[in-house]
Amino acid sequence: MKHRRFGQTDKEVSEIILGAGNISGLFTGDDAKTQRRLFERTLESGINWIDTAFRYGNGKSEDALGPLLQATDHTPTVSTKVGLDPEDLDDIPAAIEKGLRASLSRLRRDSVDLLQLHNRIGSKVDGRLLTVDHVLGPGGVAEGMNRVKELGLTELSGITALGETGPIHEVIDSGVFDSAQIYYNMLNPSAGQDMPPAWTGQNFSKLIDACAANGTAIIVIRSFAAGVLATEKRHGRESIITSGTDLESEILKAQAVFRKLGNEHGTRAQTALRFALSNPKISCVDVGVANLDQLEQAVEAVARGPLPTSALDQLQELYETNFDFD
Repeated sequence: MKHRRFGQTDKEVSEIILGAGNISGLFTGDDAKTQRRLFERTLESGINWIDTAFRYGNGKSEDALGPLLQATDHTPTVSTKVGLDPEDLDDIPAAIEKGLRASLSRLRRDSVDLLQLHNRIGSKVDGRLLTVDHVLGPGGVAEGMNRVKELGLTELSGITALGETGPIHEVIDSGVFDSAQIYYNMLNPSAGQDMPPAWTGQNFSKLIDACAANGTAIIVIRSFAAGVLATEKRHGRESIITSGTDLESEILKAQAVFRKLGNEHGTRAQTALRFALSNPKISCVDVGVANLDQLEQAVEAVARGPLPTSALDQLQELYETNFDFD
């Protein structure tokens, strides 16, 4: 397993980390036997980071991981997330501490290595969408994260870089967070490059470069585009989390990608993962898997390394024509 530096910290993180979220469904389900087997094989393979959140199955993911983390002789890095509801905004630091303590109870730990904000960031409050002021202002998320750091409940703090592109950049440019989860895949690589005029989708305006400039560690999320890139089979848990697209469009774009690239770079999932690993500025890719075979595929993709330049050039041709839609 290859490793990269986690931003400006002294942590070395495996190039892929295990995401125990809703899309794969394993750790929010009830198959304890498969959960244990996959967890053990994950650590045996050299993956040294486990990522979860309360909102993954309303605590089921953390509940499943708690006894597994307690029983293992390995000491993986563990990250979780706190999500704020509108009623939490009157005292954000208290809500963050309360949410983290509940997560620690489920995880059976005294602390986590990284606590991440699970809310989106935008220009006005809308449900669970927070403004920049809620994140950076007095009594905001940054202050709350510093409080739980001082209490020894987490070492690092991060954000989920979803919502509106401008406000997300403003938070990243503040430099106050250690890490960011960044949306980045073969269908929408705008966090890592300038996009041609024909391309459509939410433009994250080279957010990866902004993170790198501020020493913010980059955790790539949705490298499989909710599974659309990984397989033609639909599992019913696909969810679109960016603007400017929909599930049907994502499916058509993915079909165009593999008509262009074929199967010479591995399985569809391996090709998608190798694309994300092609960006040297990222720290790791958060990968959710539903079974042991998918885990082994991901580990093999890391061993094969980034996509060759020829494949990246072919993808660029697709962006220039908006995946041959026009």
